[in-house]
Amino acid sequence: MEADAADEPAGETGATTLRARLAGLAAEGETGVLFSFDATDSTLTWLPGLDALLGLPGAPGQRLCEQLLALLRPLTTNLRTVLPGRDFELEQSLETAGGPPRRIRLRTRTVGERSRTTGLLGVVSAVPDEPEPADRYRTLVELSPDAICVYEGGLLRYLNRAALDLIGAASSAEVLGRPYTDFLAEGSAGRLADGALALTEPGAGTGPVEAVLKRVDGSKLAVETVTVRTGERDAPSYQVVVRDVSGRRAEADALRAQAALVTHVSDAIITTTGTGLVTSWNPAAESVYGWSAAEATGRAAAELVGAGLDPEVVLRAGGVVEQAHRNRTGSPLSIRVSAAEMNDGYVLVCADETARRRAEQRYRTVVGALDEGVMVMGPTGRLESANPAASRILGLPPAELIGVPSTALVLFDEDGTQIPDQELPSVRTRRTGLTQNGRVARWRRPDGRDVWLSVTSRLLDPEAAAGATAVVSFTDITERRSISARLAYDATHDPLTRLANRTLVLDRLDRRAPGRPSTVLFLDLDKFKVINDSLGHSFGDQVLRVIGERLSRAAGAEDVVGRFGGDEFVVVTRAATDEGEARALAGHVRAVLAEPIEVRGRQLHLGASIGVVLVGPDDQRSAEDLLRDADVAMYQAKSLGGGRFELFDVALRERMQRRLRLEQDLRDAVHNGQLWPAYQPVVDLKTGEVVAVEALLRWTHPKHGEISPVEFIPLAEESELINVVGKFVLRGAARDLARLRAERGLDLNLKVNLSVRQLDDPGLVPAVRDVLATTGLPPGSLCLEITESALMRDEAAGAEVLASLRGLGVLLAIDDFGTGYSSLAQLRRLTLDTLKIDRSFITGIAESRDASAIVTSIIAMAHAVDLTVVAEGVETVEQLALLRELDCDQAQGYHLGRPVSAADLFG
Repeated sequence: MEADAADEPAGETGATTLRARLAGLAAEGETGVLFSFDATDSTLTWLPGLDALLGLPGAPGQRLCEQLLALLRPLTTNLRTVLPGRDFELEQSLETAGGPPRRIRLRTRTVGERSRTTGLLGVVSAVPDEPEPADRYRTLVELSPDAICVYEGGLLRYLNRAALDLIGAASSAEVLGRPYTDFLAEGSAGRLADGALALTEPGAGTGPVEAVLKRVDGSKLAVETVTVRTGERDAPSYQVVVRDVSGRRAEADALRAQAALVTHVSDAIITTTGTGLVTSWNPAAESVYGWSAAEATGRAAAELVGAGLDPEVVLRAGGVVEQAHRNRTGSPLSIRVSAAEMNDGYVLVCADETARRRAEQRYRTVVGALDEGVMVMGPTGRLESANPAASRILGLPPAELIGVPSTALVLFDEDGTQIPDQELPSVRTRRTGLTQNGRVARWRRPDGRDVWLSVTSRLLDPEAAAGATAVVSFTDITERRSISARLAYDATHDPLTRLANRTLVLDRLDRRAPGRPSTVLFLDLDKFKVINDSLGHSFGDQVLRVIGERLSRAAGAEDVVGRFGGDEFVVVTRAATDEGEARALAGHVRAVLAEPIEVRGRQLHLGASIGVVLVGPDDQRSAEDLLRDADVAMYQAKSLGGGRFELFDVALRERMQRRLRLEQDLRDAVHNGQLWPAYQPVVDLKTGEVVAVEALLRWTHPKHGEISPVEFIPLAEESELINVVGKFVLRGAARDLARLRAERGLDLNLKVNLSVRQLDDPGLVPAVRDVLATTGLPPGSLCLEITESALMRDEAAGAEVLASLRGLGVLLAIDDFGTGYSSLAQLRRLTLDTLKIDRSFITGIAESRDASAIVTSIIAMAHAVDLTVVAEGVETVEQLALLRELDCDQAQGYHLGRPVSAADLFG
């Protein structure tokens, strides 16, 4: 430590100031030298006479400074931990040069600002030579109220009376010579040892250190210790002053707990003087009222809460009152104020109930605005409150509701039975404590109108026992039930005809009475699509309504009449129970539907194909099975020309099942090589040479063998496989004929049939173009045959397709001529090349004069417009000879050649 010394006498003013500041430090009659120590820069100053006092006459200032600092070291080591204004006295032994040791007494006082010590002022003086009695100091230590002990080498050497009492020892013999750590709890010994090791010089001391003392009986005590080193370097010993702080700590803990409670409680806690000035203001008060504690302290509480707040008034009212306060912004507050006296003031607890009051108000507002009726049934079973909706729904004014017993509100079940008093929702809830949810009941209003209610009842307090207050809420579901009934009706009825739909028909069939026979009729209108396509769907819908009305009149009152969509209808009746009655009913229905229908000034004639299924008393078929079988029978009636009815039998079902299986097999046959083209020769009747072949599709089924085209071609037509099959035949036949022409040098034409569905296929013309390009068959060697009925179905569309095909250079023929209604003028417009006479005319040509005349006319007509005439179905020599006489151009049939494969064609 460095210091500046002043060995020149200080001025009179400075010396006077020092003496004034040190008044009372020096003993009476004692003489000494005044000094000052500044801890901020370690500066030491003194008045003259210090050299003589220290036995260093004439020594320089630096030498005197070092000696005085050495004497003061026990006081300056921990100077900053001592508060200002504290007095200390210290005696030190001083070795002098050439003389006996001197005893030096130092009396000092700490100085500084507020709680911070910045230095020392003191008097240094010589102690008289005569020794002071040791008993004097021992007596002082023994009588000290603080516990004082001394240990050396870690062992206790001395304990005063207060220390023995503190650790609970009867005499010093119980503790002297034992390690001082025996009396410290774990953790405390380490802290004291660390503090002692830091004391390197005699007189150096620690600041207060908290520790836990372990008493002789094992109990523990919170203490505060200060350790001072008293021995020399070689044999350090330590004096420890111990003070019991357990009571102080308990008080502090209690105060902290109270402070924490006040700090964290949600209620505003305010303490005031007797005149109402705030002395404390907890954080909750800051939050509730918006004033900080610093702003609130010292101000009138009434001013801060925006209302008259007189604790005496609160106490006279019983200690608790409800008041309306305002926060700093002026917002209203609902406060419950509790008051209590404290010393010379009051404690006010202000509980903010604004949110609860607001919630209660909002609850009342919401309940009042609900469309749902809400009533409260008290513990006595009487109605305590009802919202406006309850009064409106029940049709009773509030005055007639409040106070009436719950049993006075009579309710009825869905079946019309009055609900017993003990089973009323509110009564049952109060009796059992169980919630009743969505009980549907009917209430008869005073005006005679019935309303349907969905009632829920629950206890107001779920934790309460049975018999407590119940809340009953209910909704008027009258309109909802009406809508549900309408929806249920709509879900089971056809929206167009209002007849039963498929769902309802199936349900009635599934729930048919066991042992009672019945009959199912499945109807499909014939040629209804023509009406829809030609006159429009709205016109068709009107026709369907008329059909529905006629079926309803034709059926009995207990019969089920339904529409499945489109033009399909079903009748389920118990009136017809045997085959004769079923046939009679089907005939009657067919006759009713066949009567002319007049719609929008048009008179229409419709027929129906009807499938009939008899359901015996022990019939185990499901509803779906019955409808399936009726549909099968209806399809059979339609396939036989329509306008008739067919009764279902098992053989019919088997035929239909075969038809379904073949349809699926046909889909696979296209890709599995089961289909192949056969070729029938077409002979020139003048030369007898084969001039063309007609490609005819054949199917070799892996299980059933050869399938007749009569059976599978209609399947392809109906399932729209005909487009795929037709392209397959066209490509294969063109490839075969192109190869034959090239290999044999033949000028041979190929004839291929087109179906009515192929004419509707937009991919037909591109497919023909692609076949010609890829196979190399000349366009003029390909003749596409279209049936007369296909061309007449849509003459304009057919003419457009034929024109596109003609543009490719192919030849066109009309097949089966004579079966339709075409005229010569129509044939000319279609720019055809060939006309084929239907086989039905050729079959009877040799036996029937009429047939011969018709064929003669057809040939003449065709030649008139330069068409080549081909007769098909020639099977006898007579037919062939007659056709030559009639100047027919070409013919084909079994007499001239059966259809064979390409390999066998010229074999």
